[in-house]
Amino acid sequence: MALNFNTMDDFQFENKTVLIRIDINSPVDPSSGLILDDTRMKLHAESLKELSDSGAKTVILAHQSRPGKKDFTTLKQHANVLGKIIGKPVKYIDDIFGKSAKESIKDLKSGELLLLENVRFYSEEILNRDAEEQSKTHLVQNLSPIIDFFINDAFATAHRSQTSLVGFASEVPSIAGRVMENELTTLYGAIDNVERPCVYVLGGVKVDDSIEVMENVLENGSADFILTSGLVANIFLLASIGHIGKCNEEFIINKGYSNFVDVASRLLDNFSDKILIPIDVAVSDDGKRVDVLVDNIPNLSIFDIGTKTIQEYAKVIRNAKTLFANGPAGVFEDPLFSIGTDDILNSIASSEAFSIIGGGHLAAAAVQMGFEDNMDHISSGGGASINLLAGKDLPVVHILNEFSSKK
Repeated sequence: MALNFNTMDDFQFENKTVLIRIDINSPVDPSSGLILDDTRMKLHAESLKELSDSGAKTVILAHQSRPGKKDFTTLKQHANVLGKIIGKPVKYIDDIFGKSAKESIKDLKSGELLLLENVRFYSEEILNRDAEEQSKTHLVQNLSPIIDFFINDAFATAHRSQTSLVGFASEVPSIAGRVMENELTTLYGAIDNVERPCVYVLGGVKVDDSIEVMENVLENGSADFILTSGLVANIFLLASIGHIGKCNEEFIINKGYSNFVDVASRLLDNFSDKILIPIDVAVSDDGKRVDVLVDNIPNLSIFDIGTKTIQEYAKVIRNAKTLFANGPAGVFEDPLFSIGTDDILNSIASSEAFSIIGGGHLAAAAVQMGFEDNMDHISSGGGASINLLAGKDLPVVHILNEFSSKK
């Protein structure tokens, strides 16, 4: 895909008011309310510090969780954490586009940073609508007259067409922040210049996402091999051998994924030489790990791929030139069943392939297991990266390209 968007290198920000949308949605301890992980804030620190150092008056727009969730809360604490990471104070106001927010924005001095309230406190934000409709919302109409530039650095939400993500582009110059720029150039660059063999390692429990990716890369011929694990593998095992233990079959039904068994069967018929499914799995037997061949799976929950499968997958990974991985191989939070995820990440980290890890749980596992520095790219957005790999148009990317001043 041809990328033609503005970056932070294209403009001067000194004494300009810049609205930047970032994604600092963070895990919060339900009992204490404290932020448990500041990874996303560290990612956006580069863009924020660069703006502050350039003399911009920086207004930050972000969200935390969504309505109805226990961690749907204000961004007051986020401002304090951000300030410590950047090394500069980050002001906070419990308003988004009202009188207080607008006055605070107008009062900003060169180099100062202001974090507005959780944008999802505004009901129109959570509605997915086209950019033209979003540009007419109260948020955009109130803030666009008092800003000079809009920077979108929220790659993790690039697959959504929400007000704060796509509404400002038609009103003020729209720019990709450093996180957005890095994600898009790396991911699209890897897709457009794939070195073979190209291997996709797809696991986790989001079967619909993974199967969409599989259909796209198999049908367009960009994948040489796909290694399945997690619930994705269970779907393909059920399609292949017809039985994987009643409890595992019921789990698939209860998750609403039974319709994907037929899809998996069709993909196996058409691409059996490219799709690898486990030859053994690890089940939980009274809290103990037991590896069993797939022809003899008891009525016990599958929690990981088996050791024989791990060995076979490692051989394919070692021969790869390009690797895309998304989703853990099993219940990696339990040390007994983290072996599959750990060994796959270890194989990827030690391979000579260009490696991209999707966001979400696998990215967290890579960091937790100490493989972060051995991966070429760990994406900040699971949903956005998996949609991109599935060949879907990302609304934010479309808008950044459409309103680029470089055209």
